[in-house]
Amino acid sequence: MRLEFPRLRKFLILLCFLLPASLTWLSCGAATPASTQTTGLKYRAFLSNNVSAGTSAAGIYIVDAQNDIKPAASPITAGNTPGMMVVTPNRAQTLVFSGTGTLSSDNQLSMINNASESTAAHVTLPGMTESFVVSPDSSTAYVAVPTAPVIGQSPGVMEVVALSGTVTGQAEVPAIHYLSINNGGSRVLGFSDNSDSIAVITPSNIGIPGAVVVTYVPGFDRPVAAFFSSDDTTAWVINCGAECGGTHAGVQQIDLTNNTLGPSVGACSQDPNGQCAGTVAFLNGTTLYLAGTPYAGGVPSQPCTGQTTAATTCGVLNIIDLGSMSPVNAEPIIITDGYHNRIAMGDNGQLFIGARNCTEIIPPVPPPTGAEVRGCLSIYNTLGKAVGSVPGGGVLIPSANGDATGIQPIATRQVVYVVQGGSLAIYDATIDALYYNQHDPNNPGQIFGLIGNFIDVKTVDF
Repeated sequence: MRLEFPRLRKFLILLCFLLPASLTWLSCGAATPASTQTTGLKYRAFLSNNVSAGTSAAGIYIVDAQNDIKPAASPITAGNTPGMMVVTPNRAQTLVFSGTGTLSSDNQLSMINNASESTAAHVTLPGMTESFVVSPDSSTAYVAVPTAPVIGQSPGVMEVVALSGTVTGQAEVPAIHYLSINNGGSRVLGFSDNSDSIAVITPSNIGIPGAVVVTYVPGFDRPVAAFFSSDDTTAWVINCGAECGGTHAGVQQIDLTNNTLGPSVGACSQDPNGQCAGTVAFLNGTTLYLAGTPYAGGVPSQPCTGQTTAATTCGVLNIIDLGSMSPVNAEPIIITDGYHNRIAMGDNGQLFIGARNCTEIIPPVPPPTGAEVRGCLSIYNTLGKAVGSVPGGGVLIPSANGDATGIQPIATRQVVYVVQGGSLAIYDATIDALYYNQHDPNNPGQIFGLIGNFIDVKTVDF
C-alpha cells in the first residue's frame, strides 16, 4: 500500500563558506544575549535546516504546530549545519548538533533557550556525534564522540557538558557511539562500535581521583541501546547482532545493582540462522517494538515477503514482551530496509519507523501512472482494527523518497510530523494518509512557505 503525493522540490545549495572547525577540545562556550523578539506561539515545533538556499538560511525554524503555519520569524542560529536535536526534560532548552563528519565540520553543540527562541550558549566538540542525552534535572548533557582523540589509548570519549555552555569533564570509552541514561541520571550506558561489552558510566564519579568512572560488562552481541526499569535496578539492552557485525539480535537483561546478566531473548521466534535484527526500539509498557535489517554474510538478507515492490531486500519489525522475555509475533513484520534509527508512537496506535540508506524506488520524471515510490519510512498499525486502508497489524510504506531523519508526534492533535528526504510531511494518524492542511489546501501534508533541507523536528512545549 502506498500514499501518493507530489514530490517536494528541494533547494539544496552547499554553504559557500564553512567556518573552520575548532581543533581545541573545549569551546569558549560563547553566550548569546537573549532575544526579546519571540513568535508568541503556544505550541511550537523546531525544525533543523542544514543548508542555506536562496533566501533561506541554515538554522532552527519555528512552526506553529497547532495550526501548521510558518510564522514570520528568522531561523535561530545553531552552527553551520544544524541537524540532530534533543529537548531537555523540563523543556526549557533544545540542544542542537551541527556537524557533517568532514574536516570543515564545526562540530558545534548549541543550547537554545526555548522561551526567548535564541541561542544561549554553545560548545565545540572534539568530533562528530550521533548520540547525546540530558540528565533528568536538565542541567547536564552527555555526548558520545567516538573519534575524539585520547592520549595513550584508542579514540572515544563521553563529554560532560553543563547546559550553561561549559565542558566540565569526560569519560574515556574507546569508540563510544551511542548512549542511554537511566531514569535517575545515576548511570549512563555507553555502546561502542564493534564491541560485545557495555560501558556502565557513573557520572558522579567523573573528576574524582581514584573513583571508578567506567565499568565494562561483557556478554552482549553488538549492543546499541537500553531501556530501564522504573527503579533503575534493571536494564534491557538491545543487541544489534549481525547487522552490526555480530551474530544474534535480541534483548539482554542486566541487573545494574551488581552488573550481572539476566535472561535474554532473540529478536524473533524464527531465528535459526541469526536472521533477525534490531537497531532501534520503542517501549510501550512491557511491549518492545524492535526494528532492524537482517544480514547474512555481511549483506542484507530479508526478502520483501508479502509486499509488492521492486525492492529486493527489506527490514523487519518484531515485538517482544519484556515481562516474559519472549517474542510476540510468530512471523516478522516486513518494513523498509536500511539502518533504522528513528521510531515513535503516533496517535491512534500508529508506530512510525524511520531508516537511512534504505532501498529507494525512484520513478522517472514525470512518473507514470501507478509508478512505485519508496523511501525509508514505514508505518505499522498496532491496533486490532483497520486505520484507513491499513488493516490491524499491517504496514504502510508511504510514497515518498529519502531518509526518514525526524519523527515527532504532535501531542495535542492526531497528526505526526515526519522529516523525510529533507522535507516536512504531516500525517493524519486517524487515516494513515497525508493531513489536509487548510492553510495550504493544494499541497496535502505540507506547510506553506516552509523551504529548506530539514533534518530533525521536535516539539518544545508541554
